[in-house]
Amino acid sequence: MASTVVLISGANRGLGKGLLELYLAKPNHIVIAANRNPDHPTSKALAQLPKGEDSRLIVIKVDASVESDASEGIKQLIAQGIDHIDIAIANAGVLYCVPKVSEVKTEELQGHLTPNVFGVVWLFQAALPLLKNSTNPKWITLGSVGGKIVPRDQPDVPHAAYGPSKVAAHWITKRIDKEEDWLTAFVLSPGLADTDMARVALKGLSSVKDKIPVQLVPVEESCKGMVKVIDVATKATHGGRFMTYTGDEDTW
Repeated sequence: MASTVVLISGANRGLGKGLLELYLAKPNHIVIAANRNPDHPTSKALAQLPKGEDSRLIVIKVDASVESDASEGIKQLIAQGIDHIDIAIANAGVLYCVPKVSEVKTEELQGHLTPNVFGVVWLFQAALPLLKNSTNPKWITLGSVGGKIVPRDQPDVPHAAYGPSKVAAHWITKRIDKEEDWLTAFVLSPGLADTDMARVALKGLSSVKDKIPVQLVPVEESCKGMVKVIDVATKATHGGRFMTYTGDEDTW
């Protein structure tokens, strides 16, 4: 029986690591941790995570801000005998400032667009041949309420650098599902999980509100929910949609 192959970008910390731990604990899984520095202590520590029966970990270098990294990483996988990818999760991304549109700098926009949008496209294009070799391929882009365009649903946070990048990533994912009739592609929101990125977002929220009526979702809870959603996802039920970690469909 062929192993289920799961590729996760940005897998050395936060949600990426949380997802990796869950998939690696399953039996007969090959989990590929793609991150920008395999020699970093957080990446090396992944080797010590518990593994399910006949499961194993592969770590490759993929910096979401470097155009050639994704294709080079896939070449490494093929050289190691990986001939298919069943689940690809585009998790890598950045959120490091929360300016208003009147204040955002060009370099801040570019700094978010490159990993959050270009990085998704580069990873998808590189992984495409191996996804096509799967009998049930799934592409998941981790989305965000920060990328909502429905005014009543937009969080009141000055997301002028991060928000546009997530809008674009959402659009690209919907388009992937439309163009590739053999692939289940959808956006998955982890909720406001308790990560470094979420805490930057909270700083933005505190700049426009005196009180923050927000409860951070534990990373483990978010990741367990997301894995359940991915497990049951089909093109008919999830393709091209914005799903939440609780299994509900969200608005754009």
